[in-house]
Amino acid sequence: MNELWSISPAEWTAIKLSLKVSGWAVFGSLPPGIFLAWVLSRKQFPGKQVLDGIIHLPLVLPPVVTGYILLLALGRQGFIGKFLYEAFGFTVAFTWKGAVVASAVMAFPLLVRAVRLSVDSVDQGLEKAARTLGAGPLRVFFTVSLPLMIPGIITGAILAFARSLGEFGATITFVSNIQGETQTLPLALYSLTQIPDGEMGALRLCIAAVILAMAALLVSEWMSGRFAEYIKG
Repeated sequence: MNELWSISPAEWTAIKLSLKVSGWAVFGSLPPGIFLAWVLSRKQFPGKQVLDGIIHLPLVLPPVVTGYILLLALGRQGFIGKFLYEAFGFTVAFTWKGAVVASAVMAFPLLVRAVRLSVDSVDQGLEKAARTLGAGPLRVFFTVSLPLMIPGIITGAILAFARSLGEFGATITFVSNIQGETQTLPLALYSLTQIPDGEMGALRLCIAAVILAMAALLVSEWMSGRFAEYIKG
């Protein structure tokens, strides 16, 4: 029984890398996610449905396809990756930064959907009232709209974090399964299922994944409830 709770250094590394990758994926996704959710909710423009479709495409594409597209675009010989490497000596393929990109792309639709629902629920009468009192668009957004959107932003961020923790297909296709560099928790669990006597390690990581995902969902519910109560006064 003790063996079940004896997490090896390699397993700890995978857990910590997953938390690091998921945290950076959410942090990097939040500003564009809030902006695009607001644009899709409030603006009408040609190509809006196309933009909406592109944002939500990772939800319906096989993750391996998304990972391969990322490899074609951001790989060392990709049309973006080649430019980044030749101009700045920077590459994300087969690094933990690439795992962040893959996780962010896969979690982005969940983030945008949650924030967009929150934008839809904001009373535009309050925004109009603020404008009649002389507030500019930016001030209205940051002092009226954004505070009312916070419960949705928190929900979207936590859902994106949980999705990033479980990301597998796009990550292994784009950055491979390199221990200590790109081997996140799901990839480490998969590796353990492929070797003899790896069952106990796989079970440990499975339990860790369930605990982390459940904790993220509970924190999301608690924080959304607290902010909703705060806004209602």
